[in-house]
Amino acid sequence: MEQDPGARWMALMRRGAWDEAWALSDEALGPRDWTLPRHLQAVWDGSPLAGRRVLVRCYHGLGDTIQFIRLVAPLQAIAKDVTVWAQPALIPLLATMRKAPRLLPLHDGTPEAEYDVDIELMELAHALRITPTTLPSRVPYLHPPAPPARDKDALEVGLVWRAGDWGIRRSIPFDLLRPLAGIPGVRFNILQRGPGVEECAPGVGVPSGSDDPLAAATLMRGLDLVVSIDSFPAHLAGALGVPVLLLLTEPADWRWMEGRDDSPWYPTMRLLRQERPGDWSVPLAALRAILERGG
Repeated sequence: MEQDPGARWMALMRRGAWDEAWALSDEALGPRDWTLPRHLQAVWDGSPLAGRRVLVRCYHGLGDTIQFIRLVAPLQAIAKDVTVWAQPALIPLLATMRKAPRLLPLHDGTPEAEYDVDIELMELAHALRITPTTLPSRVPYLHPPAPPARDKDALEVGLVWRAGDWGIRRSIPFDLLRPLAGIPGVRFNILQRGPGVEECAPGVGVPSGSDDPLAAATLMRGLDLVVSIDSFPAHLAGALGVPVLLLLTEPADWRWMEGRDDSPWYPTMRLLRQERPGDWSVPLAALRAILERGG
């Protein structure tokens, strides 16, 4: 039986054969379906971007915007003008990019911008024919203010364990992390936000998170390491050039590919993967060993 095109695309991306995956994406180009939820809409219809006024729509999650915003720079190199319609909470942080594009707050109405062609941010990888070897990976590419200097008497580690309800499979039960609290010389900074904060046992770490992405980024710049499941804080740490250990499910999202413990997206990131779906024992054992060595 011939493999479904979507499954073929996913297999190619996980294998790192992105150029072959883009050929499949070419076959799917067409008019957008406005009846779909915004995050499921395919925006780009294959129209040329070079020399034109381009509107980039950020229709996915905050972490997706942080990860793919790097592709605006190569777009700016070929386009006449670039406007990014981004989540309002991210605009102060995105404004810290070198040569930041025009930034407008995303809403449910019509964008207040004149443009010749529009594209969803994550579609830029397809349009620009990005591959793992051509992916812009220089970090940091976000430049929030530095936190106040302070004396450190321990390894300062940010900790995130729970994803949103849309990706609960990525979450780690907090009880599995509780034994890490006893590692000498390690102080956890609790970056977790949302309902997951209530799962944290008293005394495990210092509450340090913020719902303001710019404030969170400033705080994160002062950490030695971030430990996170596949969620927004992991992308933020990677974009800031902060060392990050990413705890991944099996199978993981396509962007982390297969069979590797590094990532072309973020040079300061190391991937700690499940070996069996739902079993966190192997990545957590690796995490403990790393923390006991001092990071």
